Formats: sequence, structure tokens, C-alpha cells
Amino acid sequence: HFNDCLYLLDGRFNQLRILHINIAWIRRSSRVTINNTESLPNLKCFSLYCDTDTSCYDELIVPLLQRMLNLEKLHLHLIIFCKNTFIDGNLLKRNIMNHMPQINKFTFNIRSSMSLRNQINLLSNEDIQYTFNDFQNNQIISCVDYFSEIQRGECHIYSYPYEWKEYHKITNNFPGGIFKHVCEISLFDERPFEHNFFSRISQSFPFVKKLTLINDKRSRKLDDNNQHLSIIEYPHLSVLDLVEAHDDYIEQFLVGTKTCLPNSVYLAVDYQVLKRVTQHFARNETRINCKKLRCLGLVGKCRIPKYVEQYFPHTKIL
Repeated sequence: HFNDCLYLLDGRFNQLRILHINIAWIRRSSRVTINNTESLPNLKCFSLYCDTDTSCYDELIVPLLQRMLNLEKLHLHLIIFCKNTFIDGNLLKRNIMNHMPQINKFTFNIRSSMSLRNQINLLSNEDIQYTFNDFQNNQIISCVDYFSEIQRGECHIYSYPYEWKEYHKITNNFPGGIFKHVCEISLFDERPFEHNFFSRISQSFPFVKKLTLINDKRSRKLDDNNQHLSIIEYPHLSVLDLVEAHDDYIEQFLVGTKTCLPNSVYLAVDYQVLKRVTQHFARNETRINCKKLRCLGLVGKCRIPKYVEQYFPHTKIL
């Protein structure tokens, strides 16, 4: 709980110089009041990692950071729900960096989101990127998406080279780059993914081990006649979650002329979708990749027919 972090920094450890916090959630507590105003002049290095979204950025996180007057190194990983605007370079400078005159290293991975209801002026990616023009000694990448179906906007800003092990909600607007430390990714969009998108993903994340895809939009170009397309490889992939993916993306990963899966992959997928894609578990184009599966997690099926087991001869079916 974030209160634990505030307790540590309420003055009882006033000689603390380095502190790394990995916390499950950040939310307000009505039961207790903890000092979050006294300065922390001896703290030199601070990192805060939270992988669940919070609406208390201005209320809890910013006041805490503004107490660290002599901080030299700051490392933030946050998911923030905002009311009116995304977190951008201007807000980081005004609310954080201007209160830390000694700061010489500031790395961050911040995803902010907001409801599109009652929003008039929607910022573009260029607008967000412009706010980082005077960030010295840092390359900052931004990616802005607006999702009309769920009425939500998202802005992902991060220091590059990227130091984290996960990269989530990758869309068609993905700006590219090489992410050697990332081993888990998720893909999401309200627009279709095409073969070229998956090619970019495999090149940008050469060591990905877990891939989750959420997209129910039919692809415009993914069909069996695209023989000129290069075969995509994910050499380290071990977990593939396609439970919330359209049939076309199951094809993308299982058809051997599109993707070459490594051995020992765990695949999670809807049974009826898999049945359609493999043409009642008799399709030759998907047979090679299906033989490579270590484990198959089927959603929506209780009893597995014998011919299904024969199509996956080396696979444990769950």
C-alpha cells in the first residue's frame, strides 16, 4: 500500500539516501493521515514502480516527489488516470524537475489515460513530443492513441533506451525501436493489425517470451495468397495468449507461411476459433506450428475429441 511508502518517509528515516519502492497500488486512504509535507534533504536516489493504474498522481505522488529537494536520480514507472490532460514534458518539469535542482538522471515509463467524454482539444503525438524538446541528456519517446469505441485516450511516454521488462498496449502507432530488455508484450488496438505490424514487433522485441494480443477487428490483408510476405520468427516465445483475438490473428501465428513458432510454446485460444482456423483440425498450413506447441489452453470446450488430440501429437491439452 502507498501508505507504507509514506510511513517510511515521514521523518523517522531522515538519513535515508537511496530508496526503491515496488508497490501493488497507489490510492488514497481515509482511515489515517500521514505526513507528506516534510522535506527529505538527504534522499539522493529514488525509484517508484507501480503496475496498476492510479487516479492519485496529483494528490499523492507529486507532493511526495516535491519533498525530495536534493534528489539526483529518479526512476518512475506509473500508470495514471487523468481528468483533463495527459502527463507530458511540461507537467513533468513544472511538478517534478523544477523542485529538484540537483537532478542529473531522470528515467521514466509513464502511461496516462483519460476519458474522451466532454473533451474538446485532443493533443496529437507531435504536441506531446514537442514538450520534451528541451529535455537534456534524455531521448524521450511518446505515443498517443484515441480509442473511440471505449471513449478513452492514452499517452505513453518513456525514456529511451527502454529499461523495463514489459511493454503493454502496443498499437498500430507503435514508434519502433529496439527493446532488448523486454520479455513480455501485449498488443491492442481498435484498428486491424497487418502482417507488416507483426514483422515490426518481432524485430523490435527480439527476446520476447510472452505475447498477448487483444483485437477483434478483421485484418484487411492477412490472407493465404500473400506468398510474397516474409516469414516472421519469435525465437524466444514461450507463451502466446490469443484468447481475445480475431480469427485472422490466430491464422497469423499458426499458418507456417506467415509465422515460424519455436518449439515448446504454450498457446491460449478459444476452442471454436481454433476449430475454424484449422478447418476442423485438418488444415495442413497450420499443422507444423501446431505440432510445436508444448501446451494448449482451450477456452470454451470441456470434452476434447480424439481427432483434436491427434492434430496436436506433442501437446498437453488443458
